[in-house]
Amino acid sequence: MTTPLLEIRNLKKYFPVRAGILQRVVGQVKAVDDISFQIAEGETLGLVGESGCGKTTVGRTLLRLYEPSGGRILFDGQDVTEIRGRELRELRADMQIVFQDPYSSLNPRMTIKGIVEEGLVVHGIGTRAERLEKVKDTLIKVGLDPSYINRYSHEFSGGQRQRISIARALALNPRFIVLDEPISALDVSIQSQIINLLNDLKDEFKLTYLFISHDLSVVEYISDRVAVMYLGEIVETAKSEDLYANARHPYTKALLSSVPSIDPKTKKERIVLDGDVPSPINPPQGCRFHPRCPVAMDICQEISPQPLDLDGHIVRCHAVEQEVGQLVSIGKTETSESDPHE
Repeated sequence: MTTPLLEIRNLKKYFPVRAGILQRVVGQVKAVDDISFQIAEGETLGLVGESGCGKTTVGRTLLRLYEPSGGRILFDGQDVTEIRGRELRELRADMQIVFQDPYSSLNPRMTIKGIVEEGLVVHGIGTRAERLEKVKDTLIKVGLDPSYINRYSHEFSGGQRQRISIARALALNPRFIVLDEPISALDVSIQSQIINLLNDLKDEFKLTYLFISHDLSVVEYISDRVAVMYLGEIVETAKSEDLYANARHPYTKALLSSVPSIDPKTKKERIVLDGDVPSPINPPQGCRFHPRCPVAMDICQEISPQPLDLDGHIVRCHAVEQEVGQLVSIGKTETSESDPHE
């Protein structure tokens, strides 16, 4: 296997909960809790899950917009968590982000030229004339007229604003871009245009994406692999076609059952999960999904399942361990087969 462009090892991000007059820390919101994954160069990894599961926190922590509480972030072999100052600023030219809301992510007091050019100015790239040409060329790449450079963001539609956001990320010629739900705030008629644009830019500039979304149909279309998050943990990772054809984790199956089919003759059994998502301040012991899981066992309440690699399809579930004969019993490790001497 080739060396991944981005490798996440046991990443954690906790937010302190403060209370009282002295604002003492009384707890921790475990937004991201000990996750690991890799993204190969030129690959798109889709990150999906319910709202509040920690997807956006993962993306922002990778770029050090949030400081990680633990773990390592390796970008092209360099540990992002250990660098500071100029070295970090230089690295950020290779790692960019497109935010979810194009209305709040663009400075209304800056012209389009200023917005797209800002990164070039910060990094001291090019002369004024060279930066102007770069801005115009980048706007053309994202499907906008270069004559727009002296306009302001409020003069554009939502789809056009998101194209400006993409141009801002693209101006520095990055290698890796976090796409934080880039189409969720757009009209359905515009979403497909932005998705196709992102695919074209990926091919043209050899980009690597982390595509964060709750829209499973879009993730299936754009992603090479998909990681499923639940309550701060990644519960399943697989190639896109494998995950959608053969989901193993009960949570993934429930998510996929909610995706409407384009074929009216196809009927899918909807899996309705009981209860609400537990609080990330006090997540359940053992498997975090067990209070809502339709196939939960006693062991699920006691022991957190470890990643099980099934020929590249990685899943954390005791029920799957039982299926393949690798269930870990409470207090001892054994296969799920019964002992003939008992």
